[in-house]
Amino acid sequence: MESLRFKAINDLTTNSNGHPFEGATRITGIFGENVFTLKTAREFLSDEAYKSLLTSIRGGKKIDRAVANQISAGLRQWAEAKGVTHFTHWFQPLTGASAEKHDSFFTIKSDGTPIEQFDGDTLIQQEPDASSFPSGGLRATFEARGYTAWDPSSPAFIMDIGYGKTLCIPTIFVSYTGELLDYKAPLLKALEALNKSAVDVCNYFDKNVTKVTATLGWEQEYFVMDEAMFNCRPDLVMSGRTVFGHPPAKGQQLEDHYFGSIPERVYSFMRDYEQEAYKLGIPLRTRHNEVAPAQFECAPIFEEVSVAVDHNTLLMDVMERVARRHKLKVLLHEKPFAGINGSGKHNNWSMATDTGVNLLAPGKTPKTNLMFLTFFVNTIKAVHDYADILRASIASAGNDHRLGANEAPPAIISVFIGQYLSKVLADVKQRVGDKFDEQDEAILKLDLHRSIPELLLDNTDRNRTSPFAFTGNKFEFRAVGSTANCANPMTILNTILADTLRQFKKDVDSLIEKGEKKEIAIMHVIREYIVESEKVLFEGDGYSEEWHAEAKKRGLPNIPTTPLALDAMVTEKAKHLFESNNVYSHVELEARHEIELEKYVKKVQIEARIMGELATSHILPAAIRYQNVLITNITGLKEIGLAESTYANQKQILEKISEHIDKASGMVEKMIDARKKCNAITDTREKAIAYCTDVKEAYFDQIRYHVDKLELLVGDQYWLLPKYREMLFLR
Repeated sequence: MESLRFKAINDLTTNSNGHPFEGATRITGIFGENVFTLKTAREFLSDEAYKSLLTSIRGGKKIDRAVANQISAGLRQWAEAKGVTHFTHWFQPLTGASAEKHDSFFTIKSDGTPIEQFDGDTLIQQEPDASSFPSGGLRATFEARGYTAWDPSSPAFIMDIGYGKTLCIPTIFVSYTGELLDYKAPLLKALEALNKSAVDVCNYFDKNVTKVTATLGWEQEYFVMDEAMFNCRPDLVMSGRTVFGHPPAKGQQLEDHYFGSIPERVYSFMRDYEQEAYKLGIPLRTRHNEVAPAQFECAPIFEEVSVAVDHNTLLMDVMERVARRHKLKVLLHEKPFAGINGSGKHNNWSMATDTGVNLLAPGKTPKTNLMFLTFFVNTIKAVHDYADILRASIASAGNDHRLGANEAPPAIISVFIGQYLSKVLADVKQRVGDKFDEQDEAILKLDLHRSIPELLLDNTDRNRTSPFAFTGNKFEFRAVGSTANCANPMTILNTILADTLRQFKKDVDSLIEKGEKKEIAIMHVIREYIVESEKVLFEGDGYSEEWHAEAKKRGLPNIPTTPLALDAMVTEKAKHLFESNNVYSHVELEARHEIELEKYVKKVQIEARIMGELATSHILPAAIRYQNVLITNITGLKEIGLAESTYANQKQILEKISEHIDKASGMVEKMIDARKKCNAITDTREKAIAYCTDVKEAYFDQIRYHVDKLELLVGDQYWLLPKYREMLFLR
C-alpha cells in the first residue's frame, strides 16, 4: 500500500494550484464592510443612541441599558440586512484562543408567535459556562456561572463562514464573583492606568492633553505548508511542531527566501485571507517572505492597543480557516521546525495624545524634546525595574524553543536605542548631582534636536537580537511569541510604564515643592532615571556568549525556561504593581500563574506523548523493516559464498541502525517512566519544573538525535513521515 507520505507528494505534484482566488480590485471598496463602524452606527441608530455609543467609545462612559435597547435594535437591523441569523459574544479566555457561543435572533412569544429579537440586555451581558475554561482554581467545576460583558470600545463585526453569517459582539469575560478570566479585561484596566499617569505627566508640557492612548502594530510571522503533508505528521497535528526531523541539505543558509518572490499558491492564499481581513476592518498593509523556507509575515497599520489585539486574535482564526480553502495549513507555533528560524509576533508599541502627538517621537523645540525624553527614559526605566515581569509576559512552552536561538532575542531583557540616542542620554547624564544652578538652565536651552537626527527613522539602526528595541518613534517588543495573545505582554508593558510615570510625577513634584523650576526638576529626575537604568541598555549582539556573561555581571535576570520565568508574576513586587494600578488582584495573579504553569505542563506532556507514539508506531517499525532488508541481503550474500568485504558496508549500516533503534527505544521507555513520575506530583509549579528538567531537557533532544540519525540511514521508501525537504520546499 502506498504510504500517506508518498500519496501526499503525488497529489501535490498533480494538483498544486490550490484554490483560485479572484479578489476585489480596491481595498477601500470592501474595507470594514462587515464592521459596525461609527459611520454605520450613524445610519442605523437614533441620535440619542449614537451619541451614547460615541461617548462610551471615546470617553469610556457606561451606556444606559435603556439606550442599549436602541443600539441592539440597530445592530440587528444592520446584521439582518446582511443575511445574519445568529449572534455571539466573542471573547478571549485564558486558553489562548477566542471563544464564541452562537444564539439565533429567533424566539417565540408567550402566545406562540415566532419573532426575531435582540434586546439591550442580551447585547450587554450573557452567561456562558465558565467551568470548562481555565480559572486557576478561582472556580470549581460545579461552579459554572460566568459572564461576558460588552466592550463598546471594540466594534461589533460579522463573521462570514461558509454559508453562515454571525454577528460577533466583542466582550470581556469574568467569573460570577467578579474575577477576570480573560485577556481583554486586564488589558483595558492597564490602558486606563497608563492613560491617567501619562496625562498627568503630559500636563507638565501641555495642559490641553486630556487622554493618552497606547498604540500597537503587530507583525505576525507564520509558516505555510501543504495540508496533506501536515496530516501525515501526527506531531504537527497534535503539538504544532515537529518533534522529529533531520535538517534538509538546504535550509535557510543561502538567505534566498527572505523578501523573495512569493510562491503562487501561497500568494493566492494571502490575497484571500487579506480580503477577509479587510472586510473585518483589519488594516493589513504588508506581506512578505520571511527568512526561513515556507515562512511568511504580515503586518497592519497601527491601531489603538485594545482594537489591535482583537484584530490579531481574529486574524489568526481567519488565516487558519482560509488556508483550508487552498488545501494549505498555517503553522503559528513559535518553532515548528528545528534548525531554521522560528516565528515571533513583534509588538511595535507607542503612545499618542488626543492633541495628535506621538510621545515617542522627538519634536523640533527644546520643550517638545524634553517631553520626548521624559517618556523615552521612563520607558527604559520601566523595562529595567520590571524586566523579570516583562520576561514572564512572553513565557510559554513554544517560545522556550525560540528564545535565544539564532533568530530570536535571548531570554535576557535588554533595551536597544541606537548610537544617536545613546549619545543623547550620555550628554544628559554627564552632570549628575544634588545641586541645581545655571548649568541646568543651559542644558534646557540646548536644542536637543541637534543630537537627535531629524530623520530618526533612517538614522536609528535595527538590532534583530534585542528583545526590546527603539526603532525611531516606537519600541519594538521582539520577544513575543507567534501564538501569543498580544494582550498579555501589552497588559504588562502598559502597567509597568503607568507605575513608573506615576513615580516620576511624585519625584518631580517633590522637587518643585522644594522650590525648583519645573523644567529643572524634570531634567534632574530624568538624569537620575538614566543612571539607575542604564545597565539594561545594550547595543551589541544579543546572541553572543559574551553578552550572557556581561548581563550576569550587570545583574540582569536570565531565565531561559517558562516554569521559573513565571515566578515573577507572583512576587510581592508584582502583586504591589498590579494591585496599586488596579489591574490584577493578588488572587487573580495567583490564578494566572497557576493557569500558565498548567498550560506548560500539558503542552510538554502532549509533546512527550506524541514523541513516544511516533517513535514506537512510525519510526521503529520503519527502521526494523529496513533492518530486516539489510539482514536478508547480508545473509544472502553469505550463503552464495561471497567474501565479507562485499557486504561490509551493509553490515556497518545495519550496526548503526541497530544501535540507534536500541538507544531510541530505551530512552522512550525512560521518558515514559519520567512522565509518570511527573504526573504524580500534585504541586503545579513543581510538576512544571519536573516536566521541564526530567522530561523535556533530559530526553527530548536525545531521542530526537537517534531518530533523526535513523531518518538518514533508513531507505527513503520505508520512511513514513514527510521529511523537512518535502514540508518546507514542496507546495
